[in-house]
Amino acid sequence: MYGLVNKALADMLREDHGGASWNLIRAEAGVETEVFVTLDAYPDDVTYRLVASASAITNRPVDSVLRDFGHHWVMGTAHRHYGHLMRAGGRTLRDFLLALPNFHSRVVLIMPNMVPPEFACTDVREDGLTLHYRSTRAGLAPFVDGALEALAELFKMRLTVVRAPHRSEGPGHTVFELTWVPCVPP
Repeated sequence: MYGLVNKALADMLREDHGGASWNLIRAEAGVETEVFVTLDAYPDDVTYRLVASASAITNRPVDSVLRDFGHHWVMGTAHRHYGHLMRAGGRTLRDFLLALPNFHSRVVLIMPNMVPPEFACTDVREDGLTLHYRSTRAGLAPFVDGALEALAELFKMRLTVVRAPHRSEGPGHTVFELTWVPCVPP
C-alpha cells in the first residue's frame, strides 16, 4: 500500500491515542519507519501489522479499528486533503457511489502502482443501492463500513448498511445493501 494509507492510519492513532501509544503500536508491529512517505509503496503486511498491533494495544477488535480507520480515511484524509477529488464525485451520496469506479481511476493516474479495490453499483434506487466491493486484500470490509458511514455524514444522509454474504461471489467480494434517508435536523 502507498505510504498515504499508513500515514493516515498513524495520524488517526496519534489523534485518538497519543504519540506515545503510536510509538508503542509501531514497535509492537515491528515497524521501524517513523514517517511514511505519501507516494512511496510499502508492503501490505506493514499496514496489517499496524492494525493488529493497534487492536491489541487499544484492546479493541480489529474490525473496530478498521471501521474507525475507514471513517478517518474519508473525513481526515480524503475530505481534508483531496476535497477537490471528492467534490468531483458528485453532489449526492448516490451520485458519489455511482462514480466510485471513476474516482479510483483518477487516483491511479496520481499513484500508478496502486491496486485499488473495485466498486460496482447495482439495483440503484433513489433511496439506496447494492454496492459490490472487490479487493485482492483480505479482511477490509469493516474499513468500507466506516468509509460509507463517513460519506453518509458528508452528504447529510442517515445510512443503513447490511452486508449480504449470500450474494458474494467468493473471497474478495463483499456485497453491501445500502439504504438512506436525508438527515432531519433536530
